[in-house]
Amino acid sequence: MIVLSWIWGIVKSVLNTIARVIVFAVILVLILAGIGLVSGDGLPSNMVLELDARKSIEDKTASSLLDLGQKSLSVMDIVMALDTAQRDTRVKGVFLRVGSGDLSLPRAEELRDGLKRFRASGKFVIAHSQSFYSGGLGDYVVAAASDEIWMQPVSTFFSAGTSTTSLFLKGAFDKVEATPQFVQRYEYKNAANMFMQTDFTPAHREATLRLLQSWYDTSVDEVAADRSLSRDALVSVLDASPVTVEEVREKGLITHIGYDDDARDAAETKAGEDAEFTDFDRYAQAARGQGAGSGAPTIAFVHAAGEILEGDNDNPLSDSVDSIYGDVFAKAIREATDDDSVQAILLRVDSPGGSAIASDQILQAVKKARAAGKPVVVSMGSVAASGGYYIALGADRILALPGTITGSIGVLWGKFAVGQTMGLVGVTARELGVGRNALFLSGITPWTEEQLAKVNEQADIVYADFTAKVAEGRNMPLERVQEVARGRVWTGADALERGLVDELGGFWAAVDDVKMLAGIDADQRVRFKTYPAADGLFGTVSRILDTSSAALKAIRGLQVLLDAEPVRALMGALRSMPSGRIELTATGLPSQ
Repeated sequence: MIVLSWIWGIVKSVLNTIARVIVFAVILVLILAGIGLVSGDGLPSNMVLELDARKSIEDKTASSLLDLGQKSLSVMDIVMALDTAQRDTRVKGVFLRVGSGDLSLPRAEELRDGLKRFRASGKFVIAHSQSFYSGGLGDYVVAAASDEIWMQPVSTFFSAGTSTTSLFLKGAFDKVEATPQFVQRYEYKNAANMFMQTDFTPAHREATLRLLQSWYDTSVDEVAADRSLSRDALVSVLDASPVTVEEVREKGLITHIGYDDDARDAAETKAGEDAEFTDFDRYAQAARGQGAGSGAPTIAFVHAAGEILEGDNDNPLSDSVDSIYGDVFAKAIREATDDDSVQAILLRVDSPGGSAIASDQILQAVKKARAAGKPVVVSMGSVAASGGYYIALGADRILALPGTITGSIGVLWGKFAVGQTMGLVGVTARELGVGRNALFLSGITPWTEEQLAKVNEQADIVYADFTAKVAEGRNMPLERVQEVARGRVWTGADALERGLVDELGGFWAAVDDVKMLAGIDADQRVRFKTYPAADGLFGTVSRILDTSSAALKAIRGLQVLLDAEPVRALMGALRSMPSGRIELTATGLPSQ
């Protein structure tokens, strides 16, 4: 008892210390927020926004209590801030750093659209790259939307095309005597191939090559249009890559050779000598909440990004940017439906899918919104596949970017049995269960033939339901759906040709469709009301910070660690392991 009391005393002391730190941090944030409210946004009267796109950029803002209001810049942050900046007379232009961010094509396309809208307002964009050194063409697609493209002397243009690498782990599982068992509907549903195969199947290879070809064709067409180049001239440079900076300037892919300070000087000259360079994330933070006034038409903005999961988020310290909880998002759509001030719903989807049950829950909420008279438009981000496509089926209109990975109309169900693996290291597992199939989801014992037949039966039922919902939602004959389904992923461009989406376009094209369906004048600015709103302590602090310019950069070490690429990759791999439940998921997708 003495030992237990001693341990409990230590635990209470630690908890009290954590509580005091949190309370102190919140008080400090509130004080700084109050100062920000009094002093205004504190931004210069003549500025150039400096946007660094050389790092990973997610579709949705990641935020947690550990951020204390500092949120990592997302695609949608940039798109929204550019919209504000194009009307802000203080902002003269954007200085863009780009070249090594490995931006996926659809994210690059969304940023490209935002920059082109910004330029159309009469403002400039100057891009600088120390080297275009990335696995795809996304970085250069963004740069090509600029007025001027600078590259550092003695650097190299490496962008050559689109490619991907797939890992096949069956050989490793064979060595450790693990038994992966998966049921897929159908041959193109390749999410489990990494566990079951040692090489591409013919269907896997076919779908992946088509995806890469579509990305390549789209990238070339967009860059050729933006830089006023012929397709053949552009392809000849890509095929010759890597090439020198002098060669790409001669061919018209860039406009200037110089260091970053030379490009900054050029931007300052355009903006005026008194111009100040302002970090884009600082401007985006100040711009949050500075949209149309309260009298403007209100559109509900539901941003669904990440894996689709059942239930609710039980982490009070985070809004789980990388997860779509069925309870949370179904409730959000229902609340938007019941909100009399909301005229329509814009659902942004950036998800490879996940739980079939949670996906169906969200789809039902979308259908009820339409039945209640609220128009629903879906804007697809970098990926809206499997469950991510499923939740869009109830919408009035679906828009995808040309490079969006979408479709994957199929089913996956599987598990690993590692009983023999444990035996290799001297661990013995013995299972007991009451009921014929009590150990059905066991991770120790493989499915029997009879149980596997049950799995196939359930997969058939879910696949039939999925394709029927596609036929209903897309107003397509079931036979046609079955031709384009079979678990195959398509780019947005290919999906449009097959009737899986209605239009190619990014976020602002979706906004235009929302206005049309809601009877809002095309030139009328709208107010976005975000669902689901952040809850609890973080939500309160976040809403306060969103109305001020106060920024706090302390106590972020843990968040930096969690955001580190190795940690994120490890967590992603762990999340992709099968849960033993039936899923509408498209993991292991090609990346550029």
